[in-house]
Amino acid sequence: MALLNFKKRGADAPQTVNPEVEAFLQGYSIEVMPRTAGKVEDFRDLLPAGTRVYIAHIEGTPIEDMVATAKRIKGEGYDVMPHFPARIIKDEATLADWINRYQGEADVKQGLILAGGVATPHGDFDSSMQLLETGLFDKAGFTNLHVAGHPEPNLDIDPNGGRANTYAALDWKQEFSKRTDAQMALATQFCFEAQPVIEWANELKERGMNLPIHIGIAGPAKLQTMIKFAIACGVGPSLKVLQKRAKDVSKLLLPHEPDEILTDLAAHKAANPDFNIEKVHFFPLGGIKTNATWAINNGGASAKPVNS
Repeated sequence: MALLNFKKRGADAPQTVNPEVEAFLQGYSIEVMPRTAGKVEDFRDLLPAGTRVYIAHIEGTPIEDMVATAKRIKGEGYDVMPHFPARIIKDEATLADWINRYQGEADVKQGLILAGGVATPHGDFDSSMQLLETGLFDKAGFTNLHVAGHPEPNLDIDPNGGRANTYAALDWKQEFSKRTDAQMALATQFCFEAQPVIEWANELKERGMNLPIHIGIAGPAKLQTMIKFAIACGVGPSLKVLQKRAKDVSKLLLPHEPDEILTDLAAHKAANPDFNIEKVHFFPLGGIKTNATWAINNGGASAKPVNS
């Protein structure tokens, strides 16, 4: 395991930045919801110029709130990538309406296309592949289409714990990438251990999958909060990293930070430049400001906010 070169210091103390982590965080993205975005006075105080900001669409969130959030963040100078969860989109007309609203009001040209966490579809769509097959994103001139990736087995997709369904879907998405003008990438669920991620990424490469990977990383949060989200989101075997830490009562109220996994992945990327993990995508489980502050303290120039 690579040694950590950075430690927590006082707010005004100079930071020692690991250059491999600084390079790995270049162009990182972060996820928000309308509710959490509303608590941020100005994203330019927190994020580097041009950061891609995903906007999660949770069941029950009105499309008006999603579009207004996209418009606001776009207006502050950031690329916005709203979620398009298939199972909460009633039909093709609804999808077309969402796309038109996003483009007409917020100049959106990117989307994360996914099935969504709803057990029972609200209408005609059950999978991201069905949304992509409509051709509406290409017709609208979307430049970037991201789809979901799962470094660990996902029981919602493969109930038996294997990867057959997951890999079949990835193979379809790989083929679709050849017939769309948009740039495609895999945006993954977060996990807590580097080695399984490295093995999964290498396995995809061996299977002929060449879509770049944007690896999901959980931002700093209290350990109890992290475990709650990890279980709810179906995080796999790497959950044991949190469970092991939880046995130490003195650490239960302390934040769990992504230093270790990012250091290990960054070291692997530095030693293997053709490694197919291209970007880091943060899930700010402990809050956007907390996550951005961690990145600023540990990411050097790669995380320097606009207003700095």
